[in-house]
Formats: sequence, structure tokens, C-alpha cells
Amino acid sequence: MARREERVNRDEKNGSEYEEKVLYVNRCCKVVKGGKKFSFSALILVGDGNGKVGFGFAKANEVADAIRKGTELAKKNVFTFEMHKTTIPHEVFIDWDGTTLMLRPAKEGTGVVAGSKVRAVLELAGVKDIVAKIRGSNNPLNQVKATIWALKKLRNRDACFAEREVSV
Repeated sequence: MARREERVNRDEKNGSEYEEKVLYVNRCCKVVKGGKKFSFSALILVGDGNGKVGFGFAKANEVADAIRKGTELAKKNVFTFEMHKTTIPHEVFIDWDGTTLMLRPAKEGTGVVAGSKVRAVLELAGVKDIVAKIRGSNNPLNQVKATIWALKKLRNRDACFAEREVSV
């Protein structure tokens, strides 16, 4: 099992405004009559550092092809989420496939306090101050999916107060 994490700068040649990050590459081996057949899977993150993030998971027979396919999928799956200054508007708790994630807003200057995969998603998304705790599965794909679902659950603070008719 090969693990690799690298950062790719913004692609000015292709006009893409997103920063890409190869979060995880896995090698799989299938034993067949003629020998061993290897294939690769790649988990790619894409974000603009300003409230937009997406991920892609792809498989191919070559590492470069898996990364390229994952990047294309990640760019298709980009979404925007609610932010409050440099943090998130409220706490979020998520249970996703054996992974339990807690995201909590933090004061300005705290930084990103999170595990490696969750930290990567939050940094590419542009969140500067947050506290996160993840328990359960250490599967990178499940951790990324749990983080994505948590970010999708966020709601605008002012809209929530207006809906409940509470003054700030």
C-alpha cells in the first residue's frame, strides 16, 4: 500500500483557479494466470481557498491516469459552503460509514486543529480557524467524505436567526 501526499500549484496554463492536492494513492494487486496485475486508485482534492472544495476518487492501470481522472471528477464535484469570517458558522457532528467527525468553530488566530485528511480538506476550502476531531475509521476516503458532508450541512448564521425570529 503506497501512500503519497503532494501539492500541485494553481494551473495557470489551463486557466484553472483551483489548487489540486493528491491526498492518497493506493496500489492494488490481482493475481491472474499470467502473473500479477496491478491497478491504482487516487484520491484528489480541489479547492480555491475561498469556500469552494471538491474531491474525486478514480481507479486506473497507471498512477498518472488515476490522478488525471480523479482531478477531472474533483473539478466536477466542487461545491460552495457557508463560512463566517475565517471559520464555520456553527458546530457540526457527522457519522459516515464508521467515521465520526466533529467540526467546531474557533477564535481568530487558532488555526486548523485537525487530523491530516480533514486538515487537507479544510485548508483547501479556505477555513483558517477551526477545531476538528475524527474518530473511528482511518480510511482516507471515508474521512474526506465525512468532512465534505459536514461542510455541506453548514447553514448561514443570519438566515437561521431570521428563520427562528431571534435578534443577534
